Amino acid sequence: MANASAPTSAPDPAPDAVGSPGSPGAGLPAGDPAGAGLFAGDPAGAATSIDRAEAAHFGRLAADWWDPKGASAMLHRLNPARLGYIREAANTHWGLDSTGFAPLAGQSALDVGCGAGLVCEPLARLGARVTGLDAAPENIAAARAHAAQSGLMIEYRAGSVEALGGECFDLVTCLEVVEHVVDPARFIMGLAGALAGGGLLILSTPNRTMLSRVALISIGEGFGQIPRGTHDWGKFLTPDELTALVRAAGLTVMDTRGLSFSPARGFEMSDDLRLNYFITAARP
Repeated sequence: MANASAPTSAPDPAPDAVGSPGSPGAGLPAGDPAGAGLFAGDPAGAATSIDRAEAAHFGRLAADWWDPKGASAMLHRLNPARLGYIREAANTHWGLDSTGFAPLAGQSALDVGCGAGLVCEPLARLGARVTGLDAAPENIAAARAHAAQSGLMIEYRAGSVEALGGECFDLVTCLEVVEHVVDPARFIMGLAGALAGGGLLILSTPNRTMLSRVALISIGEGFGQIPRGTHDWGKFLTPDELTALVRAAGLTVMDTRGLSFSPARGFEMSDDLRLNYFITAARP
């Protein structure tokens, strides 16, 4: 499950652990430094956490993002649960009108790793002023075209979160993305830097468990439900690891919630963190 990227050819060598024992980065995969560096959408000299191979993988899927039966079908199935949680978290954080049609009116929102806009468009319909950011220019082109067809005003940009230059947003969402970047610690710092005072960050990512390995890679990719090569299980983060990175970035963790699958009900929010989970954090 992804909103932003994955290995495309030969598997990466076994990742090294980074950070000293007990530090926020301890035991996290170091990634491939060769995949980082400059990106076409960023200012000259700006280092990013973008993995170019991952961005290219998802860029090749750009034309298929909005097909609910295509390569991104799993994201379409995930979206109702994801959007329900985002709205619940925002309602709780800001005391919004849970029955209103545009509860996010007046709020600015940034979706990082936006793909072709599967989260941006619902956020815009909820009233937010939305910016979508993605590492693949092909995804941004598809997102702009679909927003225009839908009559939605959304600002889409190709580039990395580290290159925002101090621009801040009330709501920052980043769903199924952190497991695809070169440097998770740098990336989370970038997300935190894009969050306004009193703002809300919502992350989701697969947990590094045997359940996620079997469900997402052995079954999901093995049987064609997810494009092959989308996930590298060794880059998945546990809730404790991601929580440590979020806190190290100066944010306060407000909630951790699981996303599980029921054969009868599909994807739903739960207390089971084994497959996939959300972390909500706020800037004091």
